[in-house]
Amino acid sequence: MNVEELREYCLSLKGTTESFPFDDVTLVLKVQGKMFALIPLSTTETSISLKCDPELAISLREEYEAVVPAYHFNKKHWNTVYIDGRLTRKLICDWIDHSYRLVVAGLPVKVREELL
Repeated sequence: MNVEELREYCLSLKGTTESFPFDDVTLVLKVQGKMFALIPLSTTETSISLKCDPELAISLREEYEAVVPAYHFNKKHWNTVYIDGRLTRKLICDWIDHSYRLVVAGLPVKVREELL
C-alpha cells in the first residue's frame, strides 16, 4: 500500500476526517475528533502509526520487524507500521480497523451505534 491507498482506506471508515494539525507533513485521521491513525508524508518509507491495545501492540512488535513503537505517542499504545512487501494489504487494513474500533469503543454509546 502507498500513502494514498492508506489515506483512502482510512477515509472509507465511517465518520473519519483528516487534517494536518501538527505540521504540513503529517496527515492525522480521526473519528469524532479522536485520532486513530497518523500518516507521515515527508519520509521515504511509507508508514502509518496506529493506536493499539497494549497486548496487541507488544505481540505485533515481537512478530513483525516492520512494526515498532511509535516515537510520537505513548509507546505502549501506538505502533508505527512500516509498509513493505512482507505485509499484506489485508493485514494492514485489519490493523487500521483495530485502531478505528478501539477509538470508537471509547465514544458515547449513541455515537458508537451510528458508526458501527
